[in-house]
Amino acid sequence: MTYLWLKAGHIIFVIFWMAGLFMLPRFLVYHQEAAPDSPENAKWIEREGKLLKIIMWPSLVLVWVLGLSLAFTLDVLAQGWFVLKLALVLALSVYHFWLASYAAKLARGERSLSGKQLRLLNEIPGIAVPVIVVLVVLKSF
Repeated sequence: MTYLWLKAGHIIFVIFWMAGLFMLPRFLVYHQEAAPDSPENAKWIEREGKLLKIIMWPSLVLVWVLGLSLAFTLDVLAQGWFVLKLALVLALSVYHFWLASYAAKLARGERSLSGKQLRLLNEIPGIAVPVIVVLVVLKSF
Protein backbone atom coordinates (compact mmCIF):
# COMPACT_ATOMS: atom_id res chain seq x y z
CA MET A 1 0.00 0.00 0.00
CA THR A 2 2.90 2.37 0.72
CA TYR A 3 4.12 1.86 -2.84
CA LEU A 4 0.76 2.95 -4.28
CA TRP A 5 0.65 6.10 -2.13
CA LEU A 6 4.23 6.98 -3.12
CA LYS A 7 3.41 6.41 -6.78
CA ALA A 8 0.20 8.47 -6.62
CA GLY A 9 1.99 11.34 -4.87
CA HIS A 10 4.87 11.21 -7.31
CA ILE A 11 2.55 11.38 -10.32
CA ILE A 12 0.51 14.24 -8.79
CA PHE A 13 3.56 16.37 -8.12
CA VAL A 14 5.14 15.54 -11.48
CA ILE A 15 1.98 16.95 -13.09
CA PHE A 16 2.18 20.13 -10.98
CA TRP A 17 5.89 20.53 -11.69
CA MET A 18 5.47 19.97 -15.43
CA ALA A 19 2.64 22.52 -15.52
CA GLY A 20 5.07 25.02 -14.02
CA LEU A 21 7.85 24.05 -16.41
CA PHE A 22 5.49 24.73 -19.31
CA MET A 23 4.06 27.96 -17.84
CA LEU A 24 7.15 29.75 -16.55
CA PRO A 25 8.97 29.98 -19.91
CA ARG A 26 5.81 31.50 -21.45
CA PHE A 27 5.65 33.96 -18.56
CA LEU A 28 9.30 34.85 -19.25
CA VAL A 29 8.56 35.49 -22.93
CA TYR A 30 5.70 37.85 -22.06
CA HIS A 31 7.73 39.45 -19.28
CA GLN A 32 10.65 40.08 -21.59
CA GLU A 33 8.34 41.75 -24.10
CA ALA A 34 6.97 44.15 -21.45
CA ALA A 35 8.60 47.56 -21.06
CA PRO A 36 11.14 47.36 -18.20
CA ASP A 37 9.60 50.07 -16.00
CA SER A 38 5.96 49.37 -16.80
CA PRO A 39 3.22 48.17 -14.45
CA GLU A 40 2.99 45.10 -16.68
CA ASN A 41 6.64 44.29 -15.93
CA ALA A 42 5.90 44.42 -12.20
CA LYS A 43 2.92 42.09 -12.65
CA TRP A 44 5.10 39.52 -14.47
CA ILE A 45 7.66 39.63 -11.66
CA GLU A 46 4.86 38.95 -9.18
CA ARG A 47 3.34 36.13 -11.29
CA GLU A 48 6.68 34.41 -11.81
CA GLY A 49 7.48 34.65 -8.11
CA LYS A 50 4.14 33.12 -7.09
CA LEU A 51 4.41 30.32 -9.65
CA LEU A 52 7.88 29.41 -8.41
CA LYS A 53 7.13 29.77 -4.69
CA ILE A 54 3.68 28.18 -4.53
CA ILE A 55 3.85 25.49 -7.23
CA MET A 56 7.24 24.85 -8.75
CA TRP A 57 9.68 24.71 -5.81
CA PRO A 58 7.46 22.55 -3.56
CA SER A 59 6.64 20.26 -6.49
CA LEU A 60 10.30 19.88 -7.43
CA VAL A 61 11.19 18.83 -3.89
CA LEU A 62 8.29 16.39 -3.63
CA VAL A 63 8.99 14.89 -7.06
CA TRP A 64 12.53 14.10 -5.96
CA VAL A 65 11.62 12.83 -2.48
CA LEU A 66 8.75 10.64 -3.68
CA GLY A 67 10.59 9.50 -6.82
CA LEU A 68 13.70 8.43 -4.93
CA SER A 69 11.52 6.73 -2.31
CA LEU A 70 9.86 4.78 -5.11
CA ALA A 71 13.22 3.90 -6.64
CA PHE A 72 14.51 2.53 -3.33
CA THR A 73 11.24 0.69 -2.69
CA LEU A 74 11.38 -0.97 -6.11
CA ASP A 75 15.17 -1.41 -6.07
CA VAL A 76 15.58 -0.06 -9.61
CA LEU A 77 18.61 2.16 -8.99
CA ALA A 78 20.94 0.08 -11.20
CA GLN A 79 18.53 -0.52 -14.07
CA GLY A 80 19.42 1.23 -17.33
CA TRP A 81 16.00 2.75 -17.96
CA PHE A 82 15.99 4.25 -14.46
CA VAL A 83 19.49 5.69 -14.79
CA LEU A 84 18.48 7.41 -18.05
CA LYS A 85 15.22 8.64 -16.49
CA LEU A 86 17.15 9.97 -13.51
CA ALA A 87 19.55 11.81 -15.83
CA LEU A 88 16.63 13.40 -17.69
CA VAL A 89 14.91 14.43 -14.44
CA LEU A 90 18.21 15.90 -13.25
CA ALA A 91 18.43 17.84 -16.54
CA LEU A 92 14.87 19.13 -16.04
CA SER A 93 15.83 20.15 -12.50
CA VAL A 94 18.79 22.12 -13.84
CA TYR A 95 16.40 23.68 -16.38
CA HIS A 96 14.08 24.62 -13.49
CA PHE A 97 16.95 26.33 -11.65
CA TRP A 98 17.97 28.12 -14.85
CA LEU A 99 14.39 29.36 -15.40
CA ALA A 100 14.27 30.68 -11.84
CA SER A 101 17.60 32.46 -12.31
CA TYR A 102 16.44 33.99 -15.59
CA ALA A 103 13.25 35.21 -13.90
CA ALA A 104 15.46 36.88 -11.28
CA LYS A 105 17.54 38.48 -14.05
CA LEU A 106 14.40 39.84 -15.71
CA ALA A 107 13.28 41.20 -12.34
CA ARG A 108 16.59 43.11 -12.18
CA GLY A 109 16.03 44.42 -15.71
CA GLU A 110 18.60 42.19 -17.39
CA ARG A 111 17.36 40.82 -20.71
CA SER A 112 20.08 38.65 -22.22
CA LEU A 113 17.93 36.40 -24.44
CA SER A 114 15.52 37.11 -27.26
CA GLY A 115 11.88 36.15 -27.23
CA LYS A 116 12.65 33.59 -29.93
CA GLN A 117 15.36 31.98 -27.80
CA LEU A 118 12.99 31.78 -24.85
CA ARG A 119 10.30 30.24 -27.06
CA LEU A 120 12.77 27.56 -28.19
CA LEU A 121 13.83 26.85 -24.61
CA ASN A 122 10.15 26.37 -23.80
CA GLU A 123 10.27 23.13 -25.81
CA ILE A 124 12.71 21.36 -23.47
CA PRO A 125 10.08 19.78 -21.19
CA GLY A 126 7.98 18.83 -24.21
CA ILE A 127 10.89 16.77 -25.50
CA ALA A 128 12.01 15.30 -22.17
CA VAL A 129 8.60 14.27 -20.81
CA PRO A 130 7.63 11.80 -23.58
CA VAL A 131 11.05 10.13 -23.33
CA ILE A 132 10.71 9.83 -19.55
CA VAL A 133 7.20 8.40 -19.81
CA VAL A 134 8.28 5.81 -22.39
CA LEU A 135 11.24 4.81 -20.23
CA VAL A 136 9.04 4.35 -17.15
CA VAL A 137 6.26 2.51 -18.94
CA LEU A 138 8.35 0.20 -21.14
CA LYS A 139 11.33 -0.36 -18.80
CA SER A 140 13.02 -1.87 -21.83
CA PHE A 141 16.59 -2.05 -20.57
